Amino acid sequence: MCEFSYTIKDEIGIHARPAGMLVQIAKDAKSDVSMECRGKSADLKKIFSLMALSVKCNDTVTVKVNGEDEKEVSERINKYLTENL
Repeated sequence: MCEFSYTIKDEIGIHARPAGMLVQIAKDAKSDVSMECRGKSADLKKIFSLMALSVKCNDTVTVKVNGEDEKEVSERINKYLTENL
């Protein structure tokens, strides 16, 4: 399992457009992908699950990827978060 934490810097937090991109990255994965924030967990392959986390600016999220392509998927999500949020 790969796991990393990231603090959201975007003023709006995770809103619809970046949430959609994160879900697309997760859906392309063979691995299970989840995100945790403030004690709640979401399946990153489901947009409503991710949006229900209500991730705001300065929230720290933990992404967990478990499966056969976990390293590659973890790197893609980390890169996306760093460049966009």
